[in-house]
Amino acid sequence: LHWQAEQTCRQLIRTQEEHERLLQAAVEQAEGLEHSLRSAEAVLADRAAQLKDAQAQLSRNKLLIEDLREENREFAIALQEAELKQKSTEEKNQLLEEQASALKQLIGKITPASLSG
Repeated sequence: LHWQAEQTCRQLIRTQEEHERLLQAAVEQAEGLEHSLRSAEAVLADRAAQLKDAQAQLSRNKLLIEDLREENREFAIALQEAELKQKSTEEKNQLLEEQASALKQLIGKITPASLSG
């Protein structure tokens, strides 16, 4: 009976040691998981900050694009006005050239008549 009690006691001690090893392994695994979780949270926080910065940059870019579009519209209007002024100037120039030609012809007709008279 004494021998059986010692065997049972040894078995209980082995079982307790095994449970302690398993408990220690579970604690280490939990600590590893906790560390992995903290690392993942840090990576996610960093990525969230990057995305927030990217979104802010995108918003700024959208505003810049809209400003450029407005500036482009203004330039297009100014170009149209300049083209109309150029066309008007060309038409006035053509008219002046025609008037100068007519005036030269008139002077050419008047000059020989006044020289001969």
